Amino acid sequence: MYSRLMTEVAQGDLAAGHRLADRYTIEAAISRGAMGAVYRAIDEEDRPVAIKRLTDVRQAARFEIEARLLARLRHPRIARVTDHFLDEEGNYLVMELVEGADLGEVLAGRGDPGLPVEEAVEYASQACEALRYVHDEQVVHRDVKPRNLILGERGVVLVDFGVAREFGGDDPGTRAIGTPQFMAPEVLVGESVSPRSDVFGIAATLWTLLTGKPPAYEDRTRLADRISGVTPALEETLRAGLSLHPERRIASADAFAHALGSPIGPSVGASLALSVEGTADGRGLMESFARTAGGVFEAAAASVAVLDDATEELVYRAAWGAGAEEVVGVRMPKGGGISGSAVADGQGVAVPNCRNDPRFAVRIAEGTGYVPHTMMVVPLLRDGAAIGALSVLDRRDGRPYGPADLERAQLFADLTVEALEAGGVPL
Repeated sequence: MYSRLMTEVAQGDLAAGHRLADRYTIEAAISRGAMGAVYRAIDEEDRPVAIKRLTDVRQAARFEIEARLLARLRHPRIARVTDHFLDEEGNYLVMELVEGADLGEVLAGRGDPGLPVEEAVEYASQACEALRYVHDEQVVHRDVKPRNLILGERGVVLVDFGVAREFGGDDPGTRAIGTPQFMAPEVLVGESVSPRSDVFGIAATLWTLLTGKPPAYEDRTRLADRISGVTPALEETLRAGLSLHPERRIASADAFAHALGSPIGPSVGASLALSVEGTADGRGLMESFARTAGGVFEAAAASVAVLDDATEELVYRAAWGAGAEEVVGVRMPKGGGISGSAVADGQGVAVPNCRNDPRFAVRIAEGTGYVPHTMMVVPLLRDGAAIGALSVLDRRDGRPYGPADLERAQLFADLTVEALEAGGVPL
């Protein structure tokens, strides 16, 4: 079962019966890793949940930023994040408890030494459905492995995003996380990650399901000579997914599944990008730029606002990420808030602590249910005049944005204006 009960409780672990946030009761430990421990618990309505505890309370802001974004992900092949909170002992992420056996357990129970090729490929293809969705929503899992893929009633489900990066250390944004045998080299050495990093993880997972053990870097042993049913095409796909160089690796989960001969259908997950009413093409373009801005600047949220000529108010036309549902359609009075200030001045601004900035529109933020820690705003310019603003909120590594980010963001905003106008979107 996914709820693998540990035989020993390590020092500092939560005991059965322990209450958290006055609404969750711990039943038993499930697993422990470098980032913390996972527990089976019961919520106040007697529903089973999984609770991940991260013990570095110094990273509370960063934890909140990532958790708010993960809580908006909706896909049948992803374990849903339902709550997050902190106390004096740690940060907690509450997740749907997916009952079933993880693929590591399936392999241990039925591997001979690996699983049948058709079965293993099917599991990998289902995992690619989850990965395509999270990558489209600008999230990288970073720890794709058999133990984080649960085989249950609805097939393979991706679990334990935890928080999709490690907390703690002098520079938590660059420290490697995950399980070394399934980690892409760029993750292992702390370099930038991308969807290709998760492609490495799913390729390593499939290799393991086929052979019974994880791959060694640059293993040149021919699988077709060892594993019945492994074709040259399948082996070539695996090696392309396991390339040490990201730029030579298969670029996406969608492409990896296609190369396996199991192309995945249209995504059924909920988009984190929303926009006000308008033409379908216009909504799509504006939502796309909000979503892309979130990914480019590693933000938990991003939005595009445009001046209303009649009222001179700033109207939020599209948003992506945490708080998107509430912010779309919000009107900011002329010159109001940090965004209004950037439009009035025609200059970008990076704010390290929104809550202490006198320009911050606290009441409007509270009304949307999203009070950011940090943000960056650059004007949308047409012929040198500001016609709106691009905002990105809360860098996911917890650090503030700076001058170099502002320069990049202004270039992105200029491209946004050009592309929207070329697409016939009224601004």
